[in-house]
Amino acid sequence: MHKLPNILSGIRMVLAPVFLVLWFQDDLLYKAIGLAVYIVAAVTDYYDGYFARKYEVYTDFGAFLDPLADKFLTFSGFIVLPFIALDQFPWWAIALIIIRDTVITVLRVYMKRRKTTMVTRFTAKIKTTIQMIFLYMGLVVGLFQGVDFFAGDWVAWILSTDIMLYLMIFVTSVTVYSGLEYLYVNRMLIMKPKPE
Repeated sequence: MHKLPNILSGIRMVLAPVFLVLWFQDDLLYKAIGLAVYIVAAVTDYYDGYFARKYEVYTDFGAFLDPLADKFLTFSGFIVLPFIALDQFPWWAIALIIIRDTVITVLRVYMKRRKTTMVTRFTAKIKTTIQMIFLYMGLVVGLFQGVDFFAGDWVAWILSTDIMLYLMIFVTSVTVYSGLEYLYVNRMLIMKPKPE
């Protein structure tokens, strides 16, 4: 059971490309299965943290693998959005989100290796929640885009209103702000010389 958190993180990394392969199929069923795979992968994120706390399993490898698996999953979700509607999910916004999350994740892993605890602001938790809600909304829109029943008309209307574009800009703004805040709050720890 002590290896379970890392196993779940590994499963999450494997499921991310599986989701991508399924999503880019033309058949609605494959896209639906892909979305289900994405949701299952997201659930493993909760349980690897739960089991790590329950069995008090904290390793350097786990500290590296868990955030890496999170980013694999999150980035795979964001990457498909421009293929749904480029005018609603522009690449510049996706790039800003990926760059911000990559920089902060690498920095956190590096500081953990230096045995330094970074200060996490509530803004970062809000950012994660907003990102995930937005991703699920975007993926549901992509799932039903162009279908022949009422959901297709509903999705076409949503995309015609630019609601998703405004939400994309909002999510990107929160993401970038939380990253800048994280760097500012932890600036002294970051600049502190590495102990010998």
